[in-house]
Amino acid sequence: MEKIAVKLLRPGARIPTYGTEASAGADLYACMQEKVEIPAGQSAMIPTGVAMEIPKGYAGLVFARSSMGAKRGLAPANKVGVIDSDYRGELRVVLHNHSGETQSIEPGERVAQLLIVPVFTPGFQEAEKLSDTGRGAGGFGSTGK
Repeated sequence: MEKIAVKLLRPGARIPTYGTEASAGADLYACMQEKVEIPAGQSAMIPTGVAMEIPKGYAGLVFARSSMGAKRGLAPANKVGVIDSDYRGELRVVLHNHSGETQSIEPGERVAQLLIVPVFTPGFQEAEKLSDTGRGAGGFGSTGK
């Protein structure tokens, strides 16, 4: 198994963990001294207390934990966070409260899941014409007809 260097930035910080042997995403944990209240319809930045060295050619993608979204209406405000391989600062998760009531995040609570994925970064060039496909320029909903 590959290893990624993780720096714990303050007391209470935890290295991300996998819930099961087959889990794709590693849990990120809230690292703060007191609980954070997120009012309905609002967002709050939750520190994790960790920084990491994601290898070049990879990125970290931060997704909602399914239980937080389904049971509590909490999900990353930007839907999916992208952590570039050259970022060395603290990982933070901006959680948005989609529910109708205030939600609390406790210190040490699992707040998001992190996937480390390969990244393809091609160059871009202008073209006069693109190749033809069966779909063509058919957009939203065009394949369900």
